[in-house]
Amino acid sequence: MSMFDQLMKTARRKSPWFYLINAGSCNGCDIETGATTCPRYDFEQLGALHQGSPKHADILLISGPVTLRTQQAVKDIYEQMPSPKAVVAIGSCPISGNVFAGSPSITAPLDLSVPVDVYVPGCPPRPQDILLGIAKAAELLADKKTKEALHD
Repeated sequence: MSMFDQLMKTARRKSPWFYLINAGSCNGCDIETGATTCPRYDFEQLGALHQGSPKHADILLISGPVTLRTQQAVKDIYEQMPSPKAVVAIGSCPISGNVFAGSPSITAPLDLSVPVDVYVPGCPPRPQDILLGIAKAAELLADKKTKEALHD
């Protein structure tokens, strides 16, 4: 492994940048994700940085059940992200549809739309679990073990 590859591996593990999508959730997961920015949980301890554009992010966080209305937007945002990239499904809704499963406007689970690397279950999940999900996604990126990398 070259020195540059080692540097990139460390950078991907120690400074993950993420972009958050609310794909139709009740905002419970977004509130808990917001709590990770507070000093008590402090996602910056991981070196994480919330980005305002998917074009600058390494990790895509998605909360809420993907609806027919948001499915194409989720796919478009995923495609805008540079490779390598990882996807984290936050909460029970993107994992299974939760209470919305079976609804004609829900296209759950999320992995029908985009490849998901890390699942953070809960309704809503705790901030500590969200931080662990971001850390796991950063580790997968560093080791080139994301689903996107495995398909290339």
